Amino acid sequence: MTESLYKYMKVGLIHFMAYPSTIRGEGPILETIRKIAVDDYFSAIEITWIKDREVREKVKKMLDSSHLRVAYGGQPRLLTTGMNINDLNEEGRQAALNNLKEGIDEAYEMGATGFAFLSGKYVEETKEESYQALVNSTKELCTYAASKGAMRVALEVFDYDIAKKSLIGPAPLALRFAKEIKAEHDNFGLMLDLSHIPMIYETIEEAVLPVKDYMIHAHIGNCVIKSPELPAYGDEHPRFGFPNGENDVEQVTQFLRLLLKIGFLNEVNPPIVSFEVKPVGDEDPDIVVANAKRTLNEAWAKV
Repeated sequence: MTESLYKYMKVGLIHFMAYPSTIRGEGPILETIRKIAVDDYFSAIEITWIKDREVREKVKKMLDSSHLRVAYGGQPRLLTTGMNINDLNEEGRQAALNNLKEGIDEAYEMGATGFAFLSGKYVEETKEESYQALVNSTKELCTYAASKGAMRVALEVFDYDIAKKSLIGPAPLALRFAKEIKAEHDNFGLMLDLSHIPMIYETIEEAVLPVKDYMIHAHIGNCVIKSPELPAYGDEHPRFGFPNGENDVEQVTQFLRLLLKIGFLNEVNPPIVSFEVKPVGDEDPDIVVANAKRTLNEAWAKV
């Protein structure tokens, strides 16, 4: 592709994955968000909870002056606390729901245009009950978000039997779920992550095409699933080129081509497409981020 990628997408970075010491809402948040804000390669950033109000206010001021589009990842609010939004224990479900509602409040406070979350664990025997619990929770989240503004709510599709073991899940179930929620809530959509596609045992086409009409957000990353004994096995989002990784320039190119073909990447309303990459071991986060930028540049040149 000879045209600029910025014509078709807002290139983003998931801050709390690139700098995982911040994923619990603490740590070097200001310093690391500033690195992204001063890097004009990025036109979007995905943040998560920031527990300290004073730090949150400073980040807000920084983002307001950055011209970055902001999205909010609610996933860490569940993953780091063990909460489950489709918990069959009603008390547990309500706790997760209240946690995400607080996240929606914070997302609005930070000027985010989108809020993302994930479905929780389940057991096969009560899968349908877990599905209905997820539907109820998601409808409530969408209603809550809509009552405060125009921010969209996205459910991110995860693996169902390797790492996160989330209910949603494979493309057929994601499609059923998206249809049901979207029928009542225009502010809902799905988030697809290239790094999760191999973990669901689907091809890029199998993962994207069934749900293309409901897709509102995308992530680009890598994973290792060949053997549990390998470094970075599971949902660890290692850098591109990581040993035994599933995704590199070729897969990123395929993903971008398909997103362009279905009109997800477009000139009228370019969506956020963010890197989800994470340093492994003692890797330098800044080098991992630079790796991702090089990978996207090379892939876009091949689209």
